[in-house]
Amino acid sequence: MAGKVIITCAVTGGHGNFAKVPDFPITPEQIARDCLAARAAGAAIVHIHVRDPKTGQHSGELELFREVVGRVRDSGSDVLINLTTGWGGRFVPGSENPQIGGPGTNLALPERRLLHIVDLRPDICTLDVGTLNFGEQIFVGFPPHIREMASVMRDIGVKPELECFELGHIGQAKSLIDAGLVEEPPMFQLCLGIPNAAPATPETLTAMRAMLPANATWAAFAVGRACFDMVAQAASAGGHVRVGLEDNLYMAPGEFATNEKLVGRAARIIDNLGGSVATPAEAAAIIGLKR
Repeated sequence: MAGKVIITCAVTGGHGNFAKVPDFPITPEQIARDCLAARAAGAAIVHIHVRDPKTGQHSGELELFREVVGRVRDSGSDVLINLTTGWGGRFVPGSENPQIGGPGTNLALPERRLLHIVDLRPDICTLDVGTLNFGEQIFVGFPPHIREMASVMRDIGVKPELECFELGHIGQAKSLIDAGLVEEPPMFQLCLGIPNAAPATPETLTAMRAMLPANATWAAFAVGRACFDMVAQAASAGGHVRVGLEDNLYMAPGEFATNEKLVGRAARIIDNLGGSVATPAEAAAIIGLKR
């Protein structure tokens, strides 16, 4: 292994397991604090969700994104900002009428899901390119909506990170590239270990990597206990990596993680494999950002 490896830190996510973790980042101030700590530990990119400060639950509120991004930018940090567009994609069939969403549903139109992207113009934003069983919920990737979102991202100059949770999602992503909706070189994130989706195994990573366009930059992550195994596997295979409290709450059994510690261990794994951690400027060049 040689060359630069980009570390992305997924700082807070939208899962419901946050309450048991000491000092889990929930408020905009806490999320921004952890973004800066992750940068100091070696992350070149921070992937940001926001949460309701009162309840801790996943949110899509523009003002919360504005505060987090404003705090990070005002700090003078060079970290690359990657905002989620995942809020607005969940569906849970109602118990009485499955055609009507029940508790947990937050389906929203593309315009609503992109409100903070258009307003804040981050370096990168996620684009989930397919439907999947996301634990006990359904994450909906309706193709016309995906195309509309990709078109807006292209037109405002925000780099889409193509989130692929299954092999078929890579085919969908390629169709966006072929249609000119995603500018080249494309940026892929291989998302593994989600309950009821693609497993976090070397075989899965190998199969998904083999389907990527030749000029793609790619990263991979695994949720839970496979987190650090996937760091080593992705970096060894020529990819980039993602860690963070969105994906993994523990450093070891019974030892809660922090974003700073997760990034630090990922950096050590990369170093031990003979690679080196990319700076934000290097990461921007690798993924083809127009800054």
